[in-house]
Amino acid sequence: MDADVIVVGGGLAGLVAANELVIAGKRVAIVDQENEANLGGQAFWSFGGLFMVNTPQQRRLGVRDSFDLAWQDWQGSAGWDRLDGEHPPDEWAARWGRAYVEFAAGDKRPWLESQGVRFTPMVGWAERGDGTAAGHGNSVPRFHVPWGTGTGISEPFADKAREASKAGRVRFYHRHRVDALIFERGAVVGIRGAVLAPDSSPRGVSSNRDEVAEFELTAEAVVLATGGIGANHAQVRRNWPARLGSPPQEMITGVPAHVDGRMLDIAEAAGVRLVNKDRMWHYTEGIRNWDPIWPKHGIRILPGPSSMWFDARGRRLPTPGLPGYDTLGTLKLLRTTPDIAQYDHSWFIVTQTMIAKEFALSGSEQNPDITNRDRRLMIKSRLGKGAPPPVEAFKKHGADFVVADNLADLIAGMNKLTDEPLLDYCRVQAQIQQRDAEITNRYSKDIQVNGIHNSRRFLGDRLTRTAKPHKILDQKHGPLIGVKLHIITRKTLGGIQIDLDGRALDAHGQPITGLYAAGEAAGFGGGGAHGYNALEGTFLGGCIFTGRTVGRSLARAL
Repeated sequence: MDADVIVVGGGLAGLVAANELVIAGKRVAIVDQENEANLGGQAFWSFGGLFMVNTPQQRRLGVRDSFDLAWQDWQGSAGWDRLDGEHPPDEWAARWGRAYVEFAAGDKRPWLESQGVRFTPMVGWAERGDGTAAGHGNSVPRFHVPWGTGTGISEPFADKAREASKAGRVRFYHRHRVDALIFERGAVVGIRGAVLAPDSSPRGVSSNRDEVAEFELTAEAVVLATGGIGANHAQVRRNWPARLGSPPQEMITGVPAHVDGRMLDIAEAAGVRLVNKDRMWHYTEGIRNWDPIWPKHGIRILPGPSSMWFDARGRRLPTPGLPGYDTLGTLKLLRTTPDIAQYDHSWFIVTQTMIAKEFALSGSEQNPDITNRDRRLMIKSRLGKGAPPPVEAFKKHGADFVVADNLADLIAGMNKLTDEPLLDYCRVQAQIQQRDAEITNRYSKDIQVNGIHNSRRFLGDRLTRTAKPHKILDQKHGPLIGVKLHIITRKTLGGIQIDLDGRALDAHGQPITGLYAAGEAAGFGGGGAHGYNALEGTFLGGCIFTGRTVGRSLARAL
């Protein structure tokens, strides 16, 4: 055998699994189609936020949280409803969901800290939800930000793999593309595929697919940790659910091109059970990166609660289409409303005061203060005057930004960014004036204005994420800014169905000897631990939890 365990995929889930195996004294082969610069996968590019429950950071900010409240929120968001039949698709997903919330409320934080991960004092309130106690969304802030953003999560485990490689416990097979699983007497005993030509492209940049040789590796077990389908727009469209209307004609991409879903198709063709393929997670607040790294590179705005959100025809979005509340609810609204489904964009209208305090951009490269662990820069960027430099760079260079001193000029500029002038100045003006009238005092019937006041009751948001309520047409808070928003692909919520040991199941719901899966490829646990909706901060956490579980399970079994 070439190793005790082969891990396919050098992202976070694979690295965590490999680390557990190395600790147990096992020899690990890490196989990845990209070069060594891409170790850490998608996690490296992320903002790094992690869902955790009842932490010291929360308590310091006056947040009272508990497992029971978090589990209520998780169930309300997941909405698992595929629980009938002999081998229901949501059977293992629901078990993984509860196990993950227990992890998030238990040893997740101390264990990560023992692995070298450090956290900022920041706790965010992503996905506030659909407005119901039993429905989607977080009841309290739970989005914990690590020092280093995504790099602060991925690099400690990448460094451990590099050190294990020097000690001979890990062997890397970069530029090795897996094309098939090797079976013997019904058990998986290895992989085979193509060796790709060397490619020195920087991290995230698309690499060649030139085949120069074939390879075959054998081991006692194989772990599939190859991610999802986010960069494969054709596959996203094939799996697009009818409940979300029609897929957009044009989308931008939140992950590098190598996140192509190939291994999921290969596994399914080999008899591995994939479930919930129609569940996916895409954002509606995407903007085109003015300095792209991969094809159609998009960045997601993590908005505070104050931006006014308009559809392509200039109508203010109703709930759940509020900034920072319900991603998929807003996506459904935009894709199923008959007279706007033909358009692939929507709009934010904000003031300079709002953008300075409320716009955060997802991604390690868009947050140099936290990524570089620069406390002085973080204080200046997050608490000082003006917008953070990366936000100002998008405002200056971004193709989706329009800046004007008055509303008439703003609407004229926004109309220039579309094939036809869909926005009517008088209609937009009337809606903004109606909203502004609700700002006069703290009492309001406007649900978004009430949400702004609610957000500012949380100290963390009042300091760094929510501007003091003000009128959009008040020139003291200008200039005005219009932002054209695109749908940005991101995560696969379904995937390989695995049991609580991480063993991949076959079409009959039985474990396949020697085959395991982790991370996004496994739907973050059980083929769909999130159900229909995610609570944010749970994607990296799902990779960590499934990777750790699989590594420990294999360490016991081998």
